[in-house]
Amino acid sequence: MLVVPANASEACLAVIGEDGTTLLSRPRPEGTTWCLEWNHSVAGFAVLDCYRHRGGRMVLERSHLPDFAAGLDHIPGRGRQVSDGRGGYWIEAIDEPVPGNAYRLRVGAMAVNHRLVVAGRRLSLSERAANQAVTIQLQTCETGPRNDDPQ
Repeated sequence: MLVVPANASEACLAVIGEDGTTLLSRPRPEGTTWCLEWNHSVAGFAVLDCYRHRGGRMVLERSHLPDFAAGLDHIPGRGRQVSDGRGGYWIEAIDEPVPGNAYRLRVGAMAVNHRLVVAGRRLSLSERAANQAVTIQLQTCETGPRNDDPQ
């Protein structure tokens, strides 16, 4: 069951494994951001989807796409496309709340290397759960044991 943060200061971004184990959890108070980054499976470059904790919700704010490679393009009416100044582009102002504050992700192998970028730190999901389904969710912070790396 998904727990929506009642108090914004107590919200955490959690990655939950198929067996219900918390693979990692990081505090994400109101207004803070994080990104999911991965290597494109064909072109190999990094792609980013960036989120913000806004009003107790996980909101997709923007995406970075370094190229119009297979499956990567801007959908008209969904944010606005702006140059990143390096040949790629950002899609800004997407502002889509994630239904239920959670989504499932099939974590890629190390070649894809799905990773969370939180407070400037990259946390590899592929090292923890390659080729497995996980749930990434904004939830009330839990206490107790977890399978997590040190802060």
